Amino acid sequence: MTLKIKSFDELTKEELYALLKLRVSVFVVEQQCPYQELDGRDQKALHVWLEDETGIQACLRVMDRGVESEHVSIGRVLSLRRHQGLGSRVMAEGLRAARERFGADRVYLEAQVYAKPFYERLGFRAVSEEFMEDGIPHVRMLL
Repeated sequence: MTLKIKSFDELTKEELYALLKLRVSVFVVEQQCPYQELDGRDQKALHVWLEDETGIQACLRVMDRGVESEHVSIGRVLSLRRHQGLGSRVMAEGLRAARERFGADRVYLEAQVYAKPFYERLGFRAVSEEFMEDGIPHVRMLL
């Protein structure tokens, strides 16, 4: 498994297409949630992913303070091969990138409620009540 970390400007057209295709496949199609996946934040994000010979297996994006939150934030977290440690591994790399590239002392994310225990195991704590976003229950979390 190869780790890749790139800013938007460093992404090749093929990498950008693969990342966006995967996110739409999971967040829009699989979760049956029509929403605006292309939200204008990718251009300001650091893209972190793990890939093997078959393609991207897990990914996320890291954004500096002021893009999504007053804190450095992580979003669009997904893993194709669930329950194999790839989600934890890509999150560890995303958190490392948040600290090294943006000097993060706190990291914010908005988790789908079903994933809250996963993020709690990584040290995140809920900082809000549940709320609906695009028809899916979420909770704001902070590390």
